Amino acid sequence: MGTGETPFSMVYGNEAVLPVEIGEESARIIFYDEENGKRRMEDLDFLGEKREAAAIRIEAYKNRIARSYNRRVRRKGFQVGDLVLRKVQEVAVGKLDPKWEGPYKVVMRLSSDAYYLEDSKEKMLKRPWSAYNLRKYYS
Repeated sequence: MGTGETPFSMVYGNEAVLPVEIGEESARIIFYDEENGKRRMEDLDFLGEKREAAAIRIEAYKNRIARSYNRRVRRKGFQVGDLVLRKVQEVAVGKLDPKWEGPYKVVMRLSSDAYYLEDSKEKMLKRPWSAYNLRKYYS
């Protein structure tokens, strides 16, 4: 959308008129032009192009936001053999309950920052865990 354009104006060619404006005759009502119908039809012809331009601007905006976010993200990287703590998944009963459990040993790394873990008895956990839910354990 360009400057001053709203979704309503893109569809109907002009801004919505409130009932108060009709009764009080605002400047928009006084200077109403009968040619709006023709201009609306012309605007509808260019609506596809306006939508494409808006989609391009939205995509560029999303890319800028992603770049800005990714600049600040620090990836957690664990090596096979590292000891990690795992975030407790059950709902804590009290505020003094531990938020992390472990230590667990990293057995295998998947491509998407997910890791298979094993506990201290060398029993492998059922599913992989995301790096988001893991924290390095320092002994």
